[in-house]
Amino acid sequence: MPTACNIIMPVKDSLPTAERAIRAIISSGHTLTVYNDYSTPQTTEQLTTLSTQLGFQLVNIAEYTDHSSPNYLFTLIHAQNTALKQNEHLLIVESDVIIGSNTIDKLVTEAGHTAKTGMVAAITTDEQGDVNFPYLYAKKYKKGTIETKKRLSFCCTLITNNFLHTYSFSQLNPDKNWYDVFISHKSIELGFHNYLLTDTPVLHLPHSSRPWKQLKYTNPLLYYWRKITRQLDRI
Repeated sequence: MPTACNIIMPVKDSLPTAERAIRAIISSGHTLTVYNDYSTPQTTEQLTTLSTQLGFQLVNIAEYTDHSSPNYLFTLIHAQNTALKQNEHLLIVESDVIIGSNTIDKLVTEAGHTAKTGMVAAITTDEQGDVNFPYLYAKKYKKGTIETKKRLSFCCTLITNNFLHTYSFSQLNPDKNWYDVFISHKSIELGFHNYLLTDTPVLHLPHSSRPWKQLKYTNPLLYYWRKITRQLDRI
């Protein structure tokens, strides 16, 4: 069973939050690949500078495809290929998530307990330490490693090497924007088990890179109107 991860972070502007998220991973002693998904030229320049300063790999998606953002499908396929080539797990950390010093080590340890583990995720909290979106369903779960058939968000989620060998992300629907729900269900469909670590919280600052999605909480009618009429946020 692999003991290392290909750690990736998709970034779309919102540089102050993204930089904080990047620094948390680097300071925990791990390497990182940032997928820059058509950020502004200014953000791209700053990410390039940060990559030199902090030592992470920067993949500018605009150099590979002219598909408009979001480019989660490209990111997942590229990252899966890298993880398989290096015999590693794949760990996705979103750019609005701040991990703890032992978060990654805990995820890897839990992933290694059984060959039938498909995904392992860290529960998310707000700055007051309260469980927040997308794991509101787990607010009353006991502390520990909880098996779940509910979706695991990609906020901070490890996809095991065994699962990566079993399902190719090139089969994902290219008409969708986000894939966490589908991949969570696919893992279970293929006979794997998914786990949520309720004793390993990470700080989640939701939708920092796509502020229009804050409407989901402040004006849900307008959010769903935009989602439908503009074909945004397709899951």
